[in-house]
Amino acid sequence: MVIGIVAVCVLLAALAFLVPRLSRRPERGTQRTLHAGSRAGGKAPGFLGRVLSMPFRSSSKAVGRSGSAGRRARGRMPF
Repeated sequence: MVIGIVAVCVLLAALAFLVPRLSRRPERGTQRTLHAGSRAGGKAPGFLGRVLSMPFRSSSKAVGRSGSAGRRARGRMPF
């Protein structure tokens, strides 16, 4: 699962650098999927719910950061 998230983050960062406007939709779709997993994991009772939803929350943050980093890097380019 970790390798998959890393691959998605790299793909989104590259997409955000090359075509910033078109990168928003795949980023939102990925985050929507990860939020659904987080909600499903959070339905477990007590401590177990927090533990099961944590990987999805951190993956969603990573996806958002990689997309915004690609767009920010593109904005700093001189062309």
